[in-house]
Amino acid sequence: MAKQEDQFKKVISHAKEYGYIFQSSEIYDGLSAVYDYAQNGVELKKNIREYWWKAMVQMHENIVGIDASILMHPTTWKASGHVDAFNDPLIDNKDSKKRYRADVLVEDYCAKIETKIEKEVKKAQKRFGDSFDKEQFVATNPRVVGYQEKINTILSRLGKSLENEDLADVKTLIEELEIADPLTGSKNWTDVKQFNLMFGTQLGASADSSMKVYLRPETAQGIFVNFLNVQKTGRMKIPFGIAQTGKAFRNEIVARQFIFRMREFEQMEMQFFVKPGTQRKWYEQWKETRLKWHLSLGMGKDNYRFHDHEKMAHYADAAADIEFKFPFGFKELEGIHSRTDFDLKAHEEHSGKKLQYFDHEENKSYVPYVVETSIGLDRMFLAVFSKALQEEELENNTTRTVLKLPAVLAPTKAAVLPLIKRDGLPEVARKIVEDLKWDFNVSYDEKDAVGRRYRRQDAAGTPFCITVDHDTLEDNTVTIRHRDTMEQKRVKIEDLRTIIKKEVDIRSWLMKM
Repeated sequence: MAKQEDQFKKVISHAKEYGYIFQSSEIYDGLSAVYDYAQNGVELKKNIREYWWKAMVQMHENIVGIDASILMHPTTWKASGHVDAFNDPLIDNKDSKKRYRADVLVEDYCAKIETKIEKEVKKAQKRFGDSFDKEQFVATNPRVVGYQEKINTILSRLGKSLENEDLADVKTLIEELEIADPLTGSKNWTDVKQFNLMFGTQLGASADSSMKVYLRPETAQGIFVNFLNVQKTGRMKIPFGIAQTGKAFRNEIVARQFIFRMREFEQMEMQFFVKPGTQRKWYEQWKETRLKWHLSLGMGKDNYRFHDHEKMAHYADAAADIEFKFPFGFKELEGIHSRTDFDLKAHEEHSGKKLQYFDHEENKSYVPYVVETSIGLDRMFLAVFSKALQEEELENNTTRTVLKLPAVLAPTKAAVLPLIKRDGLPEVARKIVEDLKWDFNVSYDEKDAVGRRYRRQDAAGTPFCITVDHDTLEDNTVTIRHRDTMEQKRVKIEDLRTIIKKEVDIRSWLMKM
């Protein structure tokens, strides 16, 4: 656990040092769990969003996008169940006066057991070498099986208690497991209570005429209330999807783990409307499709896993998470949910308007079922960034810090470096920048020795460095250096665009799906 914590601290520090993420309003000591995306961070975030949008909308003829308002009529949230049921279980420690999510305390306890499983697997890998069968070991090793059974028993009990709103049993579980306050070690807990997560505000010029509204806690409802508008104006036929990216807001009890859990965050969601009775087929298909999208970025199959929900949301008949191995363990990255017809029927009831699809083939109207894919953009950012940050030992007994971002997502695709700041080299380098910037985000760097500049670009995540030297003036060639391998090649200036495009083009990455 200590090693994981050290790695996570390095992620947070590196994100600030290299212009990815800053604490919001830092000069005023910041605001808890609110962050600003800096000059490199905003580019990485934009590129992730675009990579998702291309795969989800542009590559599907039957999926379109919208951008719904953050503020919606308050009855929206009554219909969706958020006013009455959008709660998290909170628990206070009487000694430290700190507040925690009760379910997260239990999940963190299970994560520590998972760390023990990982240690057993690593020891066995070392012992058996190439003949090691991880799946068989995990399924048969008595100690590992015992650990896994303990995790399953705890999470199953937690899920049932939350589903039955048996908060007393959640507290009993915490006490039985002897879970202590992470800060003080105290086990002196209050009862577990429910806490509504929505931010409320007033809409209107005066107190007398103002209406209480909410900052949306999710983006999905903007899609549901526009279902019929999109279907009719787009002449959409079932099955079809509506996608959206945008900000959502939750007054989290404990917002922590950097940008993993924030009060203001961004979602990338798609609601897929299907014929009733076919939802299970589409649910399985979207699970497979979404995992392929993640794997296309090359961050390692072992870093992903599915987690099927024991406790269903009130609207779902099937639900699973794609979990990613963050520096603090496997956690939810994306959710795939079969939402049934709950949302559209609820909005029909509360609005008095029909939200149905007329099926010309069957000559009848029905309320479609919905399969949802929902991913946190900020969590995806953290997954990509934390996986990319590496320290490598080099052959000359030195180390380098390198941010091996997938090239398609990297904020800056190439840095152009004149070897020295005279003899006409900066002028040639500037000309290359001017030419390449029409197609790629490129930068110019002339400060320090070229080796230092390479290291700086490695740490910033730039896939290519292009060095202009005196030979360039003679033969119109430059040295192009690859970040991941540090391999250097002499190439013609006119070939640079083709070389870079081959590595960073969205098409070549998405074709891996």
